[in-house]
Amino acid sequence: MLTFLQFFIFSLAVFRLTRLIVYDKITQFIRNPFHYEIEEVDEDGNIETYIEIKGKGLRAWIGELLSCYWCMGIWCSVFLLGLWYMWPTAGNFLLIILAIAGLAGIIEAIVTRLIDK
Repeated sequence: MLTFLQFFIFSLAVFRLTRLIVYDKITQFIRNPFHYEIEEVDEDGNIETYIEIKGKGLRAWIGELLSCYWCMGIWCSVFLLGLWYMWPTAGNFLLIILAIAGLAGIIEAIVTRLIDK
């Protein structure tokens, strides 16, 4: 069973890994075979980006998975928990890195909102 601290670290790590896969530009190469990105300019001149799933069957299923934060979060949880059980040293290392990055991202979002007010 996980302690509260381990659960908190896992939660932050899953949050960060999920955002990394679903949203971050650095992992766009993973999503490109499964998504079209469509940019449109709205009436105020803001650029809106939409995705369209490519293909059918397995390709479309993977595209849906990569575009769904909730779905990807489950699979990231399975991956990180499995890694932690199978290879604890590497699992702990990756969990701590992702958890620190996740918390830093949350802090940055809060500070940005406070500054922009």
